[in-house]
Amino acid sequence: MSTKFKVILLVISVLALDQIFKILVKTHMSIGETIPVFGNWFKLHFVENKGMAFGVTFGGVWGKIALTLFRLVAVVALGYFINQMIKKGMPIGFILALGMVTAGAAGNIIDSAFYGLIFNESTYHNSMIPGSGIAEMFPKGGGYAPFLQGSVVDMLYFPIIDTTWPHWVPIWGGQQFTFFRPIFNLADSAITCGVFWILLFHRKSLKTI
Repeated sequence: MSTKFKVILLVISVLALDQIFKILVKTHMSIGETIPVFGNWFKLHFVENKGMAFGVTFGGVWGKIALTLFRLVAVVALGYFINQMIKKGMPIGFILALGMVTAGAAGNIIDSAFYGLIFNESTYHNSMIPGSGIAEMFPKGGGYAPFLQGSVVDMLYFPIIDTTWPHWVPIWGGQQFTFFRPIFNLADSAITCGVFWILLFHRKSLKTI
């Protein structure tokens, strides 16, 4: 199996898992709904964001368009860069890590570009209406946002520590403290893992580029 084929297979696999998971969440959960997975430290908690990874927002409508276009340019550039690294015979681990970053960026582009077109809006659950708040795929009335204006689906939540600061702690005393607070998705995870893999094991590869 060639290196190029391995990268393509990895990217397709990450994209497929990311999108399947997001579609299942989008079509089976309402905004703010939580499903415990492992005790209280790993939960599925459905939120949507219009910005960057881990729920960071960015500049309204035009900021959203700029961010999506930036991601698209980054994916194309990464694809070209990966091809050049393969030609140079760089380590397979380094190339696959780049593939994970590329797949993660592409996964969130799909949400931003198309989810507004193919889903109606997810909302908070209304206890008086069974199934309320859950989005429908390809609704008759059309989607909730135009092209490039969709929201990214996030659901992975790891509140490993969820406690309250002691009252004697300055400034934060008595306030709630949660670690890890950000909610993210598989695409974000792929980007993060790819970057950390490169920084931990392939710094020499970066120096030889």
